Amino acid sequence: MSQSLALSTWNRLKGNAPGRWLFSRIVCFRAPYFASISPLFRTLEVGFAKVSLKKRRKVTNHIGTVHAIAMANLCEIAAGTMIEASLPLSMRWIPKGMTIQYLAKAETDITATAILPKIEYGETQDAVIAVKVQDTGGNVVVKADITMYVTPAKRQ
Repeated sequence: MSQSLALSTWNRLKGNAPGRWLFSRIVCFRAPYFASISPLFRTLEVGFAKVSLKKRRKVTNHIGTVHAIAMANLCEIAAGTMIEASLPLSMRWIPKGMTIQYLAKAETDITATAILPKIEYGETQDAVIAVKVQDTGGNVVVKADITMYVTPAKRQ
């Protein structure tokens, strides 16, 4: 299985803080909407990703906590980049749906962890990625299940 561009880029840049910051900016360049939350990748490997978000004014709501949609965006960037890094080049994916539970106010920086379920390579399927968001105290503030439609890539 050849390594995805996302994973090979991560493996080149992950060794220090500036490299992780640069990787995060590259992902946001490819998918510009995510730049609105300024995510920072902490870990990316086959089947697993950890991405954080600093609590800044631009991601807060009227009560001063991290906005629900900012947390949903964090879940989606963690799940999407992780599945991109995990699938063989012979497969492709697209988000199909998201179920999200807001469990507590996020009053601190937060970190999303995405875990890939078992996927049958070569088959069309829905893969439901579990994402958990925790605050700096370890409290789970969000749980999301993101359904990705996974199919064999069309041959060129």
